[in-house]
Amino acid sequence: EQHRPALGIGRGLAHGLTQGAGIAAAAHHPAAGASHQKWRQPQQIGRVHGQRRGTLSVPRRPAGGGPDTEQRADPVPAAMALTLYGGARSRASMPRWYMEEKGIAYQWQQLDMEAGEHREAPFTAINPFGKVPALVEEDPALPGGRVQLFESGAILLYLAERFGGECQTAAERGLAQQWVLFANATLATALFVPSNREREFPRLMEVLDHKLGHGPLIGSSWSVADCAVNAYLAYLPIFFPQIDLSPYPQVQATIAATQQRPAYQRVMGQR
Repeated sequence: EQHRPALGIGRGLAHGLTQGAGIAAAAHHPAAGASHQKWRQPQQIGRVHGQRRGTLSVPRRPAGGGPDTEQRADPVPAAMALTLYGGARSRASMPRWYMEEKGIAYQWQQLDMEAGEHREAPFTAINPFGKVPALVEEDPALPGGRVQLFESGAILLYLAERFGGECQTAAERGLAQQWVLFANATLATALFVPSNREREFPRLMEVLDHKLGHGPLIGSSWSVADCAVNAYLAYLPIFFPQIDLSPYPQVQATIAATQQRPAYQRVMGQR
């Protein structure tokens, strides 16, 4: 996923990866990870840029899904930690944006993609395919004490259900999955595959323009669905400035509103 255009590089805190045999299986097979309850001293991957702290909770948001407030949460308990691994040109910007919007505490670790750091140990213990983004949550309450995920869509949906207050029913979960999969598959292909862009782009934009005219994609406030879809729409003026969006006024308005959100600007490095 790292070769997709990114929302922006941004800055955050690097967090080391704990090595040890079987850690990749620990999140899914508690018995396999039982012998690794005491993790070794973490090894640093990538560059340390800074730090953000907060509680793993949802901050107050204006009605209608408007831009978030500048109010940050209290320090996160030391026993719990979220680390997002990404690169300068990766989809890691989407889960970063979501966590910023929701006030979820996390640590950001930017890998040196040009040096191939994502294809080497210890990162390949998190994603053996050597792709970013990847997310690691460490919490004693989890099976094996941690969970680790790759694929931006899986990460977004995990964050939405566990920390974002979303996906609380099967119906809500299905709707969120629908839009995240649409964004990462249908919409991404229509944008970044030239032959598909010529054939699919106008039809998708017409439908999205109508849909966006009725407010957020799910419910009455900004959600993981808006994060996934609007992130790709925001690519348009950056990577395809030659495309005339005037026939799609609601798409244009959504892009403009996205660019004004404080959380989006923080990830873009504009604040």
